[in-house]
Amino acid sequence: MHTRTLGQGLEVSAIGLGAMGMSQSYGPNPGDRDEMIAVLRSALDEGVTFFDTAEVYGPYVNEELVGEALEAIGDQVVIATKFGWDIRDGKSVGLNSRPEQIRHVAEESLRRLRTDVIDLFYQHRVDPDVPVEDVAGTVGELIAEGKVRHFGLSEASAATIRAAHAVQPVTAVQSEYSLWTRDPEAEVLPTLAELGIGFVPFSPLGKGYLTGTVSTDTAFADGDIRTTIPRFEADNLAANQALVDQVRVLASAKDATPGQIALAWLLAQQPWIVPIPGTRRTARIQENAAAAQVALSADERADLDSLARRMGVRGNRYNELHMGYVNG
Repeated sequence: MHTRTLGQGLEVSAIGLGAMGMSQSYGPNPGDRDEMIAVLRSALDEGVTFFDTAEVYGPYVNEELVGEALEAIGDQVVIATKFGWDIRDGKSVGLNSRPEQIRHVAEESLRRLRTDVIDLFYQHRVDPDVPVEDVAGTVGELIAEGKVRHFGLSEASAATIRAAHAVQPVTAVQSEYSLWTRDPEAEVLPTLAELGIGFVPFSPLGKGYLTGTVSTDTAFADGDIRTTIPRFEADNLAANQALVDQVRVLASAKDATPGQIALAWLLAQQPWIVPIPGTRRTARIQENAAAAQVALSADERADLDSLARRMGVRGNRYNELHMGYVNG
């Protein structure tokens, strides 16, 4: 797989791996820890060198999983993790990006990841109670101390990105972006292009929807986050089916899968965009990695660009509570 460069010269594989689903959010968690470690390590065989986790995933256990899987090859990979949630008694109860909390999280993440330095440290959600300049300054201090290499933001507005970048250069911004979630295009992506910041789309496959494997007949397991998301309600899934049907037509013509088309479209947007699809299966990692070899013509890209506008997308991407945390 070829590599791409985010902001501040951080080089990563063109497609990364989001590890969250190995520990939460998509139904019962895998019972075999060794199997998930093997899946993480198998990504290296496909050229994946960029891995994404966070303290809140689990909480904590996902960082431990990633740390155990990649400890022996830490110099070959880039591991991103995140701070910013207030976690009490094993549950997130809100946001907390106070400087002392950032420092505490950094120390704990270093321990769980079994490393001496965090490659990329994101603020997971913007905390309205803490000026982002203070957040950027604190991470800048951690960088100066050699505990962190790069600073990132997640689901931040263009104004917040500018304010943070003025204090500590931002390497990457992570937000949801895909064929059916186009929110960053209006303001965030132009800002990143201007400032030289990389972009890391999470849920690039629409939490599975853009793979063509989710329909109104899909029965989500208990604990699956999609049961709480309006876009996955039956009526909305039915209304949005036309979009994925169109992707499937193009995929068939190009001897690819719908998921590969969705990832190839993201890669074609900008050379500094690096999607991080998540999975629990080696076969899916292989499929996703192969998307880097799918070429789209100018006409195919233009058709995909207009899909959401032509077909329409019904339903919010989060419930009301979590929508309140985005674009801060």
